[in-house]
Amino acid sequence: MKKGIPVAKRELRGMITAWFVLLILAACLNTSTAWAQARPTLLVMGDSLSAAYGIEQAQGWVTLLAERLDEQAKVINASISGETTTGGAQRLPALVGQYDPDIVLLELGGNDGLRGLPPGRMRANLAEMIETSQQAGAKVILLGIDIPPNYGQAYRDAFTTVFHDLAASYDLTLVPFLLENVALKRRLMQSDGIHPTAAAQPAILDNVWPALAPFLEEQGIETALNQE
Repeated sequence: MKKGIPVAKRELRGMITAWFVLLILAACLNTSTAWAQARPTLLVMGDSLSAAYGIEQAQGWVTLLAERLDEQAKVINASISGETTTGGAQRLPALVGQYDPDIVLLELGGNDGLRGLPPGRMRANLAEMIETSQQAGAKVILLGIDIPPNYGQAYRDAFTTVFHDLAASYDLTLVPFLLENVALKRRLMQSDGIHPTAAAQPAILDNVWPALAPFLEEQGIETALNQE
């Protein structure tokens, strides 16, 4: 019996040690999971301007945004080159259900304009996407765009007015022109005159950042420290 006591003690100590290890691992896992869940999720719903058309994906402004946030937020880029507001309206409900975003950056409409589609249809599609996002509890930032002058001033005015009217109707933060200080600089545009170059991407992010920063700060992210 006496010889068996040390063995029993060693077994007991081994079991206690194993339990402690399991408890520590569980605590670390719970902390990691809680941290991941606490991070806000940003969903970028755009077209080629946000999908890094003609450049490396890593050079696009959405990737630069994720890098600036330095893992403080999860950035989902659901942008597709050539996407219209009709396609976006069809895809968004599933994306919202999948990612449950805290913030939706809505950058669509450019291809509607380039195809000469009715601004009223574009407005209805964007309104649908705004309402889908808001009903899911997400904040919406509207990223406006313009079209070339050769489409005629009347159509161009009707097109750009859509973004301002929607921002007013739904009380949204609006970036009036995503390519501000970019579109008229030849060195920052690709040869097609429509898509920005890699060199333009930091400027595009700088256009978005002031509109996005207040929402990030609401999520506890120190935006001033992350802007290069």
